[in-house]
Amino acid sequence: MKTTFLCSIFFIAALTTAFGQVLKRGTVSGQVATTSGKPLEFTTMMLLKAQDSTLVKGAISDTDGKYAFENVGAGNYRVVAQQIGYRKTYSVPFAINEAQPAFELPALAMAEESKNLTEVKVTGQKPFIEQQVDRTVVNVENSIVASGNTALEVLEKAPGVTIDRQNDQIQLKGKSGVIVYIDGKQTYLSQQEVSNLLKNTPSDNIASIEIITNPGSKYDAAGNSGIINIKMKKNKNFGTNGSFIVGTGYGWFNNLNGQRDDLPKFNTSLNLNHRDSKVNVFGNYSYVNRQSAQYNEINRVIPFEGRNTFFEQRSFRPNQFVGHSYKTGLDYFINSKSTIGVLFNGFVNVWESPGLNNTLIFNENQQLTSKATTETYFKNPLTNYTGNINYKYEFDGKGRELTVDADYVRYSGTNQSNLGTVYLNAENVPTRPRQDIRNQMPSVINIMAFKTDYVHPLKNGAKFEAGLKTSLVKADNNTIFDTLRQEAREWLFDASRSNHFLYDENINAAYVNYAGTLGKKLKVQAGLRAEHTHSVGNSLTLSQRVERNYLNLFPTLFLSRQLDSTNVLNFSFSRRIDRPDYQNLNPFVFYLDPFTYQQGNPFLRPQYTNAVELTHVYKGAITTTLGFSRTTDFINRETPRQIPEQNITYVIAENLGHLDNLNLNVSFPVVVAKWWRMQNNVAGHYQYYQAVYSGTPFEIKQFTYNLYTSNNFTISKTLTAELSGWYNSPALYGFYQAQAMGGFALGVQKKVMDGKGNIKLNISDPFWLNYFRGRAQVQDINFFVLSRWESRRFNLTFTYRFGNQDVKAARQRQSATSSEQSRAGGNN
Repeated sequence: MKTTFLCSIFFIAALTTAFGQVLKRGTVSGQVATTSGKPLEFTTMMLLKAQDSTLVKGAISDTDGKYAFENVGAGNYRVVAQQIGYRKTYSVPFAINEAQPAFELPALAMAEESKNLTEVKVTGQKPFIEQQVDRTVVNVENSIVASGNTALEVLEKAPGVTIDRQNDQIQLKGKSGVIVYIDGKQTYLSQQEVSNLLKNTPSDNIASIEIITNPGSKYDAAGNSGIINIKMKKNKNFGTNGSFIVGTGYGWFNNLNGQRDDLPKFNTSLNLNHRDSKVNVFGNYSYVNRQSAQYNEINRVIPFEGRNTFFEQRSFRPNQFVGHSYKTGLDYFINSKSTIGVLFNGFVNVWESPGLNNTLIFNENQQLTSKATTETYFKNPLTNYTGNINYKYEFDGKGRELTVDADYVRYSGTNQSNLGTVYLNAENVPTRPRQDIRNQMPSVINIMAFKTDYVHPLKNGAKFEAGLKTSLVKADNNTIFDTLRQEAREWLFDASRSNHFLYDENINAAYVNYAGTLGKKLKVQAGLRAEHTHSVGNSLTLSQRVERNYLNLFPTLFLSRQLDSTNVLNFSFSRRIDRPDYQNLNPFVFYLDPFTYQQGNPFLRPQYTNAVELTHVYKGAITTTLGFSRTTDFINRETPRQIPEQNITYVIAENLGHLDNLNLNVSFPVVVAKWWRMQNNVAGHYQYYQAVYSGTPFEIKQFTYNLYTSNNFTISKTLTAELSGWYNSPALYGFYQAQAMGGFALGVQKKVMDGKGNIKLNISDPFWLNYFRGRAQVQDINFFVLSRWESRRFNLTFTYRFGNQDVKAARQRQSATSSEQSRAGGNN
């Protein structure tokens, strides 16, 4: 903790010094117009080095065609203007120096495009964290330290995102209920399954991660804290190209016996793309084989009949994951207006985890009374395949278009778990026969969906959008428990723990959306989405049927005003819904050991969130966002409960009260030197949680903050380095008061083979600072949790690109099944 504090002080001091240097730099300004003198708004402006046309800064012209570049260092430059329908236009070279710190260019006159011009090659690199007007983008493929890691570990570094490792929960700006998309398609998985999928998705396959806190009406209303869209790497007008990636890594961990476990990792992937005038064919395949481990420590106090029983539980779980994922698709360009496409993707994953749990039980005098040792084995094979057929018709080439998507998705898997427990007294003498329990939970989820969207451009750049969607979900989960009869070594069906659960859900939705301009500078986007939900949860074993039927309206509003050439102010409002995960509705029991388990809740209701955000963007670089949200019928997915007479603690998802969240986020770049660039993010969250727990009102108030910095160093034309660090202050995760977390990573990258290949070497969390510590203390609940995983490791990755690297990418689409995937799957 002391080390983390000192690192934070150094971080703040470095930023202060860096800002002092930034403020001493010069400015470049000017105006862009047509050859007739009419100002050109929203033109892409780029400041280039005069010597080699290297990109230095980017900007967008305002409604008067004016633009400005701030914080420009001494040197020789030129400016280029680019807009669709006009020729790319360059300024004359000019200099910025002490004698001329501010330079105003003559107006750039852009002629309409009539023929192709020879273009100057512009090279540049996006920052790891890029703050756009409506979203935050994490450019993973540009990062050295992200290479060889997992998608979850990269996401953990994103501003405003925190990962609850203990409960496999993803939070955005202090709120749970994040909806995860992959290439615009939702994952159809529960929070736990999404977390497990991201744990085993190599970061080298990811191009970028988009964080959208207030999505518009075109998006499904699910996700109270917003959307995280993970965009996988794709290729770029005609020809064939591809890329090949191979990576290896090594981590280590001490088990319960103090012996070191070696944890090697391997991943490889192949991406191919071909396009001609009529057809675009694309596909990729990835293979992952990684070993990891997790250590958990739980100290509990259970009061019963005026006495306290103390539990000390220690568990170690080595994990083995083997995964195959694939995608293939085809776009056929029927004519200049019509395109039809098909897409097929899926994965075959197997996750195994043998483990050992040791439990020591003490009486109120802290005297050891008994012990329990549980050998565990968990296995979860999970298979998914998704089929999509889509059609796009462009009416006139001016933005008027109709798109149609139809999807079928199927998930199938069998969660398996075996628990064998030996009970001993303080002298290690068995007190009762060994208890063996096994559980199989075959589950199948089928999802069918259809959606259509229409876009109609209006005058003065405005547009109208409308769409329809319908989805049908059928989930079948059969939890089968058996108990071993020791005398005959015979497995007997345990009806008291088993449960067969069916879930059907139909959602029909429609939306309208308008985007336009009021006056000269105020942009407006307003929309309304209606969703009707009908669901039936049916426990065949318990003869328990829960039916829900409800209609909701979800308005959205976005305002954006260009105050002047350097300041933009944005406002947004949205209302969203979070429906319970399919597995959370299943009243099953999932055991970790005889004293700890997780249970589903068929009576869960949806939670609703109203959110507003005010964002200020200064010079296209410094972004400040102030937001407030209130979530009602808040779903706490890890509500702790106890059965004190049996010394049992379990968790269950419940609707508890409401959650208010006030957050402030500041993102800013700093150019420390010509060879050293920083991107920084500071976020603060104030949470007020008010609920009724076991009939008694209670409330929690807490302020938390997050710091992140990424430093990029250019050593030579082929050698670069990166150092990044992050810190999360003590935070609130439902009932858990988590202590501070943080870490850093460093790496180097070497370009080889004339730039077609690169080698990345990095080390993550070298001092093993990143681990979870938390306490839950409310009424009779009192326990402390510590969780460690092998976040400390080395990674080595080689990437090779071949073929024509200017091949246009496959069309980006958001499929019909865009909201259901985040709620499917099981627990790991």
